[in-house]
Amino acid sequence: MILYRTLQGNYVEDAGQYYRLEEPSWDALVTREELSEYLDEIVRTQQTIGDTLPYALEAPIGSQEVWAAGVTYYRSRSARIEESKDAGGGDFYDRVYSADRPELFFKATPHRVAGPNGKVRVRKDATWSVPEPELALLLNSKAKIIGYTVGNDMSSRDIEGANPLYLPQAKVYDQSCALGPGILIAQEPLPSSTQISIEILRSAKVKFSATVTLAEMKRDPSTLVEYLFRDNSFPHGCFLLTGTGIVPPDTFTLHSKDEIRITIAPIGTLVNEVA
Repeated sequence: MILYRTLQGNYVEDAGQYYRLEEPSWDALVTREELSEYLDEIVRTQQTIGDTLPYALEAPIGSQEVWAAGVTYYRSRSARIEESKDAGGGDFYDRVYSADRPELFFKATPHRVAGPNGKVRVRKDATWSVPEPELALLLNSKAKIIGYTVGNDMSSRDIEGANPLYLPQAKVYDQSCALGPGILIAQEPLPSSTQISIEILRSAKVKFSATVTLAEMKRDPSTLVEYLFRDNSFPHGCFLLTGTGIVPPDTFTLHSKDEIRITIAPIGTLVNEVA
């Protein structure tokens, strides 16, 4: 089942049919103790509204913070070493990749998050900007993974590469994150064979594309969650981006009006345009 959020209410999709949820509050919905059972009851007892959702989708986020994990794939490690070599950061990222403690950082408040078909941005003072396609976890207040969505961790590689201490400026700004199209509610972890794919279109032509599987992730999601919740509380739950295994070549940077399409098959495709 997949949860969707619109300005007209919240909906669940099951087997190609949509059902309206009586709970109007997104925060109250995703913090339910037995969310999966509640959704099962809706599907069993309520009449479907049909096989098409009649309203535009919003980002599937209420009051949740968005956090992120870095250097969780070997490709990310290599890219970070390369971009920061002139600043002496090469060994720094290698040690992060090998350490027991993961890199975790704050990514976005809800108003900084774009939804499906919304616009993402690159910083005005950046010259080298890329999208980072990622699996995003939705966690409840008790550190339980209750669902999965598609995430885009927009990044300014030149700013981060100049000095690792500039990471917050490279990562946190208005419309620096996108989530959607909905939340896949799943009791079990996604299989390691799950693919994350990205296409970047410029003037309707594919400028870059790539695919990675979760099998290439070095960190187990449950370990990332355990570290995130150490001495941290999230009354409304939170999102955790789990890192990227896809980084475009060093010659690539995003342009205004580029279209970014990130697909995780069980969830769907997140589409955003660069402002």
